[in-house]
Amino acid sequence: MKIAFFGTQFYERELFDKHNTDGKHELIYYNESLNAEITNLAKGCVGVCAFVTDVVDEKTIENLAEIGIKLIDLRSAGYNNVDLKAAKKHQIKVLRVPAYSPQAVAEHAVALILTLNRKTHKAYNQVRENNFSLNNLLGFNLFEKTIGVVGTGKIGTAFCKIMLGFGCKIIAFDIKENKELQQKGVVYKSLDELLIASDIISIHCPLTPATNHLFDKNAFKKTKKGVMLINTSRGAMIKIDDAIESLKTQQIGYLGIDVYEQEEHLFFKDRSQSIIDDDLFERLLTFNNVLITPHQGFFTKEALEGIATTTIQNFTDFEDGNPLKTEIII
Repeated sequence: MKIAFFGTQFYERELFDKHNTDGKHELIYYNESLNAEITNLAKGCVGVCAFVTDVVDEKTIENLAEIGIKLIDLRSAGYNNVDLKAAKKHQIKVLRVPAYSPQAVAEHAVALILTLNRKTHKAYNQVRENNFSLNNLLGFNLFEKTIGVVGTGKIGTAFCKIMLGFGCKIIAFDIKENKELQQKGVVYKSLDELLIASDIISIHCPLTPATNHLFDKNAFKKTKKGVMLINTSRGAMIKIDDAIESLKTQQIGYLGIDVYEQEEHLFFKDRSQSIIDDDLFERLLTFNNVLITPHQGFFTKEALEGIATTTIQNFTDFEDGNPLKTEIII
């Protein structure tokens, strides 16, 4: 089966080729991100493989359908960038990688917490300049702190287990409570109760119309002053201009994000020689209590192997007429 991959990186191509056993599928790689204007690159293919930064909206899907595309396979867990109604209308199947390595993202969230708290990134730079002073490096114990976890799916669950190991008190918010976590001491509360009680809040829920800008000025008003907010989910979970205002008043004491609402214009490319035309992003960079990483939470050997394995299996299942275990159905 012939598949067009969009927005691919060098490290992905090697892994997909590795798991494409015996060359069963013909994989064509493009650096360009998928959008309505370049769908003709997939002409002659049965399906396309997209990433979270690709624009798979109604127009893109309409254009894909016109050239005979029957499958959209996402090499990611999230699918908020895909117009599922349009795909259904044009009888295009949409598959994904629902769980490649929840531990990878959960561990990255913890890394953001530890870095912001203990300021290891600042200490690293100071020591390299022979500055061994402890000024401005004061942190706090995680032990017995209250951690609010928004979303306890696979990633949120992995995160809770790690933070329980630090001796933290965990409160969670989710539409579906996890009995295993409750048995370990995690207490489910309303979102408002979580906002009020948490010292650190970590976001692990999917982006939906209901969760878009879930963290806005109204939410920030309810948090403890100086709260630490971590987002390794989707950028649009946080209304960034409201977050900036809360950083200015110190209502948010620390902000760690691995995702950004307009990241498709920034992440996964070297822009070191470019002018960043995004005032909100540039404003975030001026705060010394903000830590931004370029959507690297998933970026571990184990996670990439999982993504490649599941993606290739999705192609095979579709071609062979097997049950589509990862299909997104609305």
